[in-house]
Amino acid sequence: DHETSGGWVYIMTDRYGDTLYVGVTADLALKVSQHREGTGADFCARHGLKRLVWAERFDSIVDAIANEKRLKRWPGLEIELVEKANPKWDDLFDSLV
Repeated sequence: DHETSGGWVYIMTDRYGDTLYVGVTADLALKVSQHREGTGADFCARHGLKRLVWAERFDSIVDAIANEKRLKRWPGLEIELVEKANPKWDDLFDSLV
């Protein structure tokens, strides 16, 4: 069931504290791979955002979408989340996926 399957909210960037992209997906490994290949989102491709710096899994895709919207409504919250969980802004792709 699509509504009850889990989802991820994630943040992509190019380097420390620069341009950020907040997204939501049911398949984090696939989506981040697409971003790295330049096919995940026009915004990421245009800005060269290939580094996964934060991700959180939710039990349902509905919850993930709600949290993505919350993040996008509160400017600066995404930087705060990354700073707290990943202060060096390391690429987390290999450790999360």
